[in-house]
Amino acid sequence: MIRKAPISMIMTTPVITLKKYDNLETAEHLFKLHHIRHIPVVDGDVVIGMLSYTDLLRLSFADVDMNDDDMSDVMVYNMFSIEQVMNRNIVTVSSSNSIKEVAELLASKEFHALPVVDNNALVGIVTTTDLIKYLLKQF
Repeated sequence: MIRKAPISMIMTTPVITLKKYDNLETAEHLFKLHHIRHIPVVDGDVVIGMLSYTDLLRLSFADVDMNDDDMSDVMVYNMFSIEQVMNRNIVTVSSSNSIKEVAELLASKEFHALPVVDNNALVGIVTTTDLIKYLLKQF
């Protein structure tokens, strides 16, 4: 294991993102298409929020029936905007932060994903899954 290894070694790039004006149906499609659980919401390259798949599940029955034609989800999604549902209290890390620092932050704050930001621009995302995969490679 490399001491002081930067998070840039394991972060995911490019990042799937949403804009605050995108709709929740688009968000659900991206979650399912890319098999991801967190999507940063951006204004240009600046992170303004984070939407998790769990946020959508709180609004709908998205995982109960994988039928994409379910109009009940669409109706619920049309009642809310991404801006209303996203988490605005974002903690970010820099690509130069060490993997250890980021792991400590994820563990202590009980986050599951953190946007990686350099010079106020989104450059990646790191998740607990990225950390687990990194640790598994060490064995």
